[in-house]
Amino acid sequence: MADEMKYVGGSPLAQIVRSEFAESFHSGSVAVLDARGTLVREIGDVTGAVFPRSSNKPMQTLAALRVGWKPQRQADLSIGSASHHGEPMHVDAARTILADAGLAEGSLLCPVDLPGNEEARRDVLAAGGKPERIYMNCSGKHSMMLATCANRDWPLDDYRDPAHPLQVAIRETVEECTGEKVQATGVDGCGAPVLAFSLTGLARAFQRFVEAPAGTHERAIADGIRAYPDLIGGTKSNDSRAMRAIGGLMSKAGAEGIQAFALPGVGAVAVKIDDGNGRAAMPVALAALRQLGYPEPTADAATTLAALEAPDIKGGGRTVGHLRVLI
Repeated sequence: MADEMKYVGGSPLAQIVRSEFAESFHSGSVAVLDARGTLVREIGDVTGAVFPRSSNKPMQTLAALRVGWKPQRQADLSIGSASHHGEPMHVDAARTILADAGLAEGSLLCPVDLPGNEEARRDVLAAGGKPERIYMNCSGKHSMMLATCANRDWPLDDYRDPAHPLQVAIRETVEECTGEKVQATGVDGCGAPVLAFSLTGLARAFQRFVEAPAGTHERAIADGIRAYPDLIGGTKSNDSRAMRAIGGLMSKAGAEGIQAFALPGVGAVAVKIDDGNGRAAMPVALAALRQLGYPEPTADAATTLAALEAPDIKGGGRTVGHLRVLI
């Protein structure tokens, strides 16, 4: 990647306030598009290439649909785009995609793991279970990739290889959706390729999904994610909670401090937290979205959003401070 395309970092975006003392800061970058797709606010570096990590997943799902994946349920589009917490609903949904394609869990190439959800993890261990590939947070995506390959008679044993036909199609789809050339290819936490481009490109791609006409693959994916928000993350996931609170929002976080939003008729936001700590990404993204303006939430939704915008800082088992957004 040419030096001029490398991400160079951003500006202070949030601070941690403990006992009324500013204990630490998170710096990063934010790209904000308005309803017309115009970049109306930029903080830090919004043109340098970053790895959006799991925020890429809706585009991976789009590529799968384009080359021949045939999901049987709307919920498949959500779990296929998910970074799930391994709750029973997630495991069942991923297994169903595999079963529809006549595949077994042994075909999965994502790492073994235990559920990310504390209760689900405890239940698995209490039943004598062990780490499995199906519990890994990307198993829905990997199930989708395998089902796509099976439908096209493409090899199953190397579907993560960047030269595999599916991964080539994903790269082409990402470049189309972002309007940018991929600047680097790496290996994601699940072993699949991860592609680098700018925060502006990421926001542009998300807006494309939510503004797409009915009947398109992009709109089908956005609708599937929003119809099944608990599948995209989990009952305690920030993405899921935000989508339940803001009607029409499409939200997808990525590792290393990435958060992407799009809301039809309002705009899109993409955030990168430079230190990779994800705790500031959702609060900063919500603050940027609020500045664009969106319909007043219900009382219950407002309570959820308040908790997401200013997460508690604990001390001695009680709340002693909050994360404070600085933008």
